Amino acid sequence: MFGKLFTRIANDVALAAGKPLTFILCCLIVVVWGVTGPIFGFSDTWQLIINTGTTIITFLMVFLIQNTQNRDGVAIQAKLDELVRVSEAKNAFIGIEHLTEEEVEKFRKQCEVAAKKADKVLAEKTANHSAQRRSPARTSKAKVRA
Repeated sequence: MFGKLFTRIANDVALAAGKPLTFILCCLIVVVWGVTGPIFGFSDTWQLIINTGTTIITFLMVFLIQNTQNRDGVAIQAKLDELVRVSEAKNAFIGIEHLTEEEVEKFRKQCEVAAKKADKVLAEKTANHSAQRRSPARTSKAKVRA
């Protein structure tokens, strides 16, 4: 129950925080605060108001935005895992986000080696195919058929 409420609030706040109107409102608050400086004699209390306000907002926003990013990351990972599962890719890649950096780096290097090998095979096939199309023997057979 609390989880759903927190998720809804976190989503709403994160969405609102990224809107241009929110940025303009925050700029307006800073301008009003700056303009009121001479009125309050640039007192310690005047400075404390903006410092405290921005610190509290920043502190709370860090947790809300981190929550939103965590959920987005998990959702994307689940989607990628499903794509791996239903494709011809190796299922061993599912869940590698839970491995250590060294283990993930090992998988990355394996992928890099496999990609280079696949590129080499593709280049050889392309070269062979091009050579076959230019082959005089093949051209002669085509003329005989005609």
